[in-house]
Amino acid sequence: MYVIEKLLELYPEPKCTLEYNKPYELLIATILAAQSTDERVNKITPTLFKKYPSLEHFANADLKELEKDIKSVGFYRNKAKSIKEIAKLLIEKYNGMLPNNIEELTTLKGVGRKTANVIMANIFGVPSIIVDTHCMRLSNRIGFVNSEDPDKIEFELRKIIPQDMYTIFSNLMVYHGRAVCKARKPNCSQCIINNVCDFYKRLSKNNNF
Repeated sequence: MYVIEKLLELYPEPKCTLEYNKPYELLIATILAAQSTDERVNKITPTLFKKYPSLEHFANADLKELEKDIKSVGFYRNKAKSIKEIAKLLIEKYNGMLPNNIEELTTLKGVGRKTANVIMANIFGVPSIIVDTHCMRLSNRIGFVNSEDPDKIEFELRKIIPQDMYTIFSNLMVYHGRAVCKARKPNCSQCIINNVCDFYKRLSKNNNF
């Protein structure tokens, strides 16, 4: 696929940008990243995972103290509650392991398809379309989709992205969204894929480029 091929020239090894050492740590980090940024999350997780070195520690954490520990990422009350409940459930139902399918993952409190797909892609190696804010923005701008519904976008992208490239495509969207196709001031003139981008074509037409 042209877009993937061109972006791989810029970002040859796109990977998940959340930092973690254990599978459940990625789950917690992804929950924390909702309505926040990976950069912000990566600033607090080293201390957080040192303070709570196991699922048992998260399950038994004082809720108010956990809220304070993650307060900087926003929506911290709901996230703290979700993390505690998930930790307890993983211990009691899954023997401390993560479910290995998206259906069970999305039954966990605070886990939607985006978070579940992050786990499927990075922990279980299953190619997955991860619709975060970057993927949503770029997919709409390029013209792959015309929707603000993450689930609809995921299934639309599945139709046009080669299955073995699902995860790579998703990671490329993050890299390019941060570096070039930014939310407020996209650097369209320097974009390596502007020749196939609907947003740039409209911009060029309106400005008589």
